[in-house]
Amino acid sequence: MTYCLAIAVDSGLVFASDSRTNAGVDNVNTYPKMFTYSIPDKAYLVLLTSGNLATTQAIVRRLQEDLESEEPKGFAACEDMSAAARYVGATSVELKNYYEKDLKQGANFDCTLILGGQYKDGPHEIFLVYPEGNYIQSSPYAPFLQIGETKYGKPILDRVIRHNTSLEAAARSALVSLDSTMRSNLSVAPPFDLLMYKTNALAPDHEMHLKLNSPYYASLRKKWGEGLMDLFNELPLFDWEKDS
Repeated sequence: MTYCLAIAVDSGLVFASDSRTNAGVDNVNTYPKMFTYSIPDKAYLVLLTSGNLATTQAIVRRLQEDLESEEPKGFAACEDMSAAARYVGATSVELKNYYEKDLKQGANFDCTLILGGQYKDGPHEIFLVYPEGNYIQSSPYAPFLQIGETKYGKPILDRVIRHNTSLEAAARSALVSLDSTMRSNLSVAPPFDLLMYKTNALAPDHEMHLKLNSPYYASLRKKWGEGLMDLFNELPLFDWEKDS
């Protein structure tokens, strides 16, 4: 399974992903699920992947090959994030159909993707691209997108993330969201990748690769766990408890 998320706030974007893949309890591996694409003086993009590993790896390779082409193709030929999302969606459908129909393999090759970033002179944006190739965009009322095992990490995002949340606070909430998911689902696990993008930079602001024992992540999860217990112990007592 997978858990990836992207957050859009006024000051920029935050991307976070785990790295566990598994095809059963005895076949667990680690693969990155966050990929970056830089077009100097034009754009910076981040792709998060969830779903069939063969499809996602083929998509990542195709996007990179198109970007390295001598003639402008792919991301280099796009002029805004919406066009880039359409290109990613079309590429995903093409490669999924290749595996399912052309090779007549009877497996499920669906994948779901998050694409985010910024083209020069355009806004910073994030899009969720569905297996069918269509996509949705975040909004000020829904400033984050998730793929994979989303339910355990959503409550902290709902409570904390607003359009004017600072980039650093959004990054901390992303790590807490990953940690909460990991505690409730064994198919999500470190190392975690975290990337912060500041609007108009066309380059990453901060990148972190966090293992379970990485000092910052270990400190954050310890503080979060202790804080939750302290708050829980301060909840109001039932009436009958007060009399005992």
